[in-house]
Amino acid sequence: MPDAIFDDPRLARVYDPLDPDRGDLDAYVAMAAEFEARSVLDVGCGTGAFACMLAARGLEVTGVDPAGASLDVARAKPDAQTVRWLHGDATSLPPLQVDLATMTGNVAQVFLTDDEWNETLGGVHAALRPGGRLVFETRDPARRAWLGWTREHSFGRTEIPGVGIVQSWEELTGVSGELVSFHSFLLFEADGSALTSDSTLRFREREEIAASLAALGYQLDEVRDAPDRPGLEFVFVARRPS
Repeated sequence: MPDAIFDDPRLARVYDPLDPDRGDLDAYVAMAAEFEARSVLDVGCGTGAFACMLAARGLEVTGVDPAGASLDVARAKPDAQTVRWLHGDATSLPPLQVDLATMTGNVAQVFLTDDEWNETLGGVHAALRPGGRLVFETRDPARRAWLGWTREHSFGRTEIPGVGIVQSWEELTGVSGELVSFHSFLLFEADGSALTSDSTLRFREREEIAASLAALGYQLDEVRDAPDRPGLEFVFVARRPS
């Protein structure tokens, strides 16, 4: 399940400044245009960067996330007033018929059990119109991205207006089969306070994901390479059959 720390208001306020380059979302904006989507469901929308990008282009957007503090940040952004923000997850959606559903970033990897993953896919499937698409990315396990999750490779020191300098880094804590766990640190230099969290992501194999999509009634159209991280991630494009 998603890490509870994302519901911490202090983290929510600094999440975007700590990761200001969202060039990874450009490919998803391009796919929304490629598929001529007019309505989009953003699953795990977080602080709303992608949802607001789409709303600024005139799309009808629904963003859903279990972290209320992240949604509070999202609602204050430009173009947020036209987005439908839902506090919850893909298993508790109201009736929808969207052209496109997305899971950007690490969202597809936070579902650790088969039940969680299948229930999420099922909820999204119900929210898609016939012929609508689900697009999401997930890291290729063979590339072992977690080897770079060390303080040496991930340490950053960012000055944030109104907050001061914030140190951030990650440390790998364990690998067990497909499950990879790590510890995240945030240190606020202004007052010396810290936020820490323990998280786990699941690195599913490409064939396993394809099989789970088929079992939930999707047609897998293609698996693309992530344009911003070539060779490191899979981008799945699946369809609810007409």
